[in-house]
Amino acid sequence: MFWRKKREKREEKTKEEFYEDFLKEMSEETEAAEEETKKILAVVTYLADGLLVFDKNSKLSLMNPQAAKLLKIESEKVLGQPILALSRFPNFQPLISFLGGGIREVSKKEIAIKENFILEVSSVSMIVKKEKIGSLVILHDVSKEKLVERMKSEFVTLAAHQLRTPASIVKWTTRMLLDGEMGEMTREQKEEIEKAYKTNEKMIRLVDDLLNVAQIEAGQYLSKLVLSNIEEVIQSVINFYGEKIKQKNLKFQFQKSEEKLPQVMLDKEKMIIAIKNILDNAVRYTSAGGSVIISIKMRIEEIEVQIQDTGLGIPRNQQNKVFAKFFRATNIKKIDTEGTGLGLYIAKNIIEAHGGRLWFESEKGKGSTFYFIIPVKEKFGEFLTKEFY
Repeated sequence: MFWRKKREKREEKTKEEFYEDFLKEMSEETEAAEEETKKILAVVTYLADGLLVFDKNSKLSLMNPQAAKLLKIESEKVLGQPILALSRFPNFQPLISFLGGGIREVSKKEIAIKENFILEVSSVSMIVKKEKIGSLVILHDVSKEKLVERMKSEFVTLAAHQLRTPASIVKWTTRMLLDGEMGEMTREQKEEIEKAYKTNEKMIRLVDDLLNVAQIEAGQYLSKLVLSNIEEVIQSVINFYGEKIKQKNLKFQFQKSEEKLPQVMLDKEKMIIAIKNILDNAVRYTSAGGSVIISIKMRIEEIEVQIQDTGLGIPRNQQNKVFAKFFRATNIKKIDTEGTGLGLYIAKNIIEAHGGRLWFESEKGKGSTFYFIIPVKEKFGEFLTKEFY
């Protein structure tokens, strides 16, 4: 009897100790969880960007102070509201129109909330165990950056236009002198005027490139979209370089499509500039006796163009910079110091503005192949209603 009571007392003590330990452990875990929650809330609260969290039913469940400041709204007025209901608030309306009721996923897309107020928007679905539990929307104010870009673009445009007129006058004056319209010149005089003419031509090309870049950055690039035959556009560029191709004795081929290609919506003037910029590099940096091949073929709802050369090629460690403004590969700068480094940047933007894509393959010393695709759009309305991001 005595020993049984003692054993029961020991068991009771053990149970008490167990519950004490259990409660202590739970308390510690709760405190740790609360501490982590405080840290997360602190990060969300003091985040420089606006943050919106929608639940799986697309209701706004969280909005940090920066988002409330950007959208000029008190969080109490919008929390718990379905996304479509938020469009009744003026600053929310452009954002909701952009994201849609289902909150589509986007990465760093710019939308104008109002004049001179632009937000860069990113949204991502929150997935747990393969189930969507909500959406996260990040808002980054890029208004100041865009204002600086616009001011820079306007300055470049103004400066380029101011340079174009005197450059044109110099061009025609030196051309008249070279053609003998103002009397005969000595050989030495003609050589010097020829140098002035060529230097002025380089300046005119730079001015034109700067104007093209300014138009690209202003987002006002395609202005004369018409149904066009892409083969005819390419042929016109080939004709322009015909004399250079003969002078360098290049083995040139234009491999046309075996099937009839549909017409496509193009700004022909801009597309000619893009193709010229690509072909100019192929002709310029391919040694005498080398080859340049242009081929064109139909893909599903796309036309693909290849421009292949046996030229200098691009060093592998510099290939990620090829389409950047003012970039010129080191092996090219050694033999040609006159380029602007804007040609491929302009070409890429023109092609992408048409809904296409430009890329390349290259190996130093073995040449390059540039590819671009243009989507087939036979109707003007079809082009305008397609969204290109």
